[in-house]
Amino acid sequence: MTQPPTALIAEDEPLLREALERLLTLTWPELKVVARARNGREAVNRFEALRPDVCFLDVHMPGVNGIEAARRIGDRAHLVFVTAYDQYAVQAFAQGVLDYLVKPVDAARLAQTVARLQQRLRDAQPALNTEALLQQLAAQLERRMVPAHLRWIRASVGQTVSLIPVADIDYLRAGEKYTSVAWRDQSGELREAVIRTSLKELIAQLDPAQFAQVHRSVVVNLNSVLRVLRGDNETAEIHLKRGGEVLPVSRSYLHLFKQM
Repeated sequence: MTQPPTALIAEDEPLLREALERLLTLTWPELKVVARARNGREAVNRFEALRPDVCFLDVHMPGVNGIEAARRIGDRAHLVFVTAYDQYAVQAFAQGVLDYLVKPVDAARLAQTVARLQQRLRDAQPALNTEALLQQLAAQLERRMVPAHLRWIRASVGQTVSLIPVADIDYLRAGEKYTSVAWRDQSGELREAVIRTSLKELIAQLDPAQFAQVHRSVVVNLNSVLRVLRGDNETAEIHLKRGGEVLPVSRSYLHLFKQM
């Protein structure tokens, strides 16, 4: 009897790594995930120890990234890249023959990738020799990729750890020792969670085209703003599109809304 296919998943965000593994269990029940890694260096070490058939590699990981890890693994495994970038990186991957998935991973797209991998394994096709392509891709990404903005925030909600999509956040408000995150769930209901990361640290990681600090303790998602009402003493207040929440705008940040 042939041995079941094996896989390695390298992803520095535990919740995303677990989510991909759950999807793989549903899509490819025969696949056995034998190794998990938090960065590229760990991925290479786990690969050398266990030699899985397939490697799912996050492109951006601390230290050794997914592209460099893939170059070290070479044609000894079938490679699938997982990327949060849906512009430059995907264009680069699509021009070649490499398999890729965009985060958050879509079940239908994963099924297509799995079908290709299964066919290659059934046909005993050798893994692609991708060194030249990976070298080109690494150079292209280095030139064209901008630093990644935060896309998810991990927060405790009751007894559950949730991964909150940054795009769903309405606003963030600073407390003395924590930051409150207010976001809309799938039903549109406003929910709140508390995280220990300071508002100052979060601002540096958020996309400035989408989020703006409007008060020393408040950052708002500009896509959630319905209107800005000016008040006395060069202050204003923001009314959000959903739920009727009102946020303060201090004098120092009023210039952001001069054209509104």
